[in-house]
Amino acid sequence: MASSLHDLFSKIIRIGTLTVRGPGGERSYGGGEARGGGAGRKVTIRFADEAAERALAADPQLQLGELYMDGRLVVEEGDIYEFLALIKDNTLKEGLTFGILLRGIGRIIAAQLRNRLPVNRNSRNVAHHYDLDERLFSLFLDEDWQYSCAYFHPPGISLDDAQIAKKRHIVAKLLAEPGQKALEIGSGWGGMAMYLSESSGVDVTGITLSREQLKISRERAARRGLAGSVRFELQDFENLPPSQTYDRIVSVGMFEHVGRQNYRRFFRKVSDLLHEDGVMVLHSIGQPYPALYNNPWIEKYIFPGGYIPSIAEVMPALEKAGLLVSDIEILPLHYAHTLRHWRERFLANRQKARALYDERFVRMWEFYLAGSEMAFTHESFFVFQMQIVRKRTSVPDHRDYIHAREADLRAFEQRRLPLEKIAG
Repeated sequence: MASSLHDLFSKIIRIGTLTVRGPGGERSYGGGEARGGGAGRKVTIRFADEAAERALAADPQLQLGELYMDGRLVVEEGDIYEFLALIKDNTLKEGLTFGILLRGIGRIIAAQLRNRLPVNRNSRNVAHHYDLDERLFSLFLDEDWQYSCAYFHPPGISLDDAQIAKKRHIVAKLLAEPGQKALEIGSGWGGMAMYLSESSGVDVTGITLSREQLKISRERAARRGLAGSVRFELQDFENLPPSQTYDRIVSVGMFEHVGRQNYRRFFRKVSDLLHEDGVMVLHSIGQPYPALYNNPWIEKYIFPGGYIPSIAEVMPALEKAGLLVSDIEILPLHYAHTLRHWRERFLANRQKARALYDERFVRMWEFYLAGSEMAFTHESFFVFQMQIVRKRTSVPDHRDYIHAREADLRAFEQRRLPLEKIAG
């Protein structure tokens, strides 16, 4: 084994056991008990060549994912999530080398330069991820193709039920009424817009930068007979005309793509578009503190230009826009449960995914889903739902209305036909 990798694992692994196999033989690390007792995780990995070992030791943030994608790092006992979780179970600071620190400093500098020289690459960045073959997403999403955190309340419900619960919870917070006009910023495959319109009698405009999502959303709305009350447009939120205001605005899983250099512009636009008595619900992933730079593997392969905000970074931009926060709810582990369901479904359809792309893509997607899940189970990432208004009196001064609205929405769901039962 490369001496640099041996030194790294020797410093890191204290809890659980990691066995490493490679051209130079086999070594084991750790063996200590997990917090609270027990043997901890037990994982075995194998390297195909010594160059892979040196690459991982030099730049683990980028190379771990790339080596796994290329099949040069194979998990023989456990799975890639267990390996990532084993690393996070231990303290990483002691394992930092000069090379790792130097690369980290370089990434901080590059991130700061990007933040100061913002370029609108929204369309390109969205297409990189969301314009993949639609059949890929059908392999692991729920029946309504909700590609954001589900709401597992009550605990233990299915993914499909949890995604319905998410829509119900958000629409209840919107306090939508018949005849209102609503805007969805980042409309995905149309599920939220259609649910909002059908459940509450609201006229909805959904905007997206994904041509594939636009096509499917329009097809689904037409099948449900909603062409007169739900429309989808290929539109960047920055270019929306301020002459049109909306009673309700909702954005689910889009804010992570805005970029922290654009938060003030985002909320200024929301302030322009939101009616004086309007209500917005913003649903986003959050992290416990501002990040100095993005994970380089995620930036390169999955979400270029994305950034997970801390709430502390969001509030100043929102306040500068003259907006008020009327409610914040933190969902700590709901996305971990969602991602676990997605990963299990995806791996159950591994052969179909390989037929669409190739084995390298399948391993990339598996690594993405596992790493994302680990962020919620081990790095204190969370989802926040922020209710935003221009006037404090636009919403009740208690939260009882959410429960009452959800009861009404459950009754609507009992009457609503699933899309597959609608002719067309």
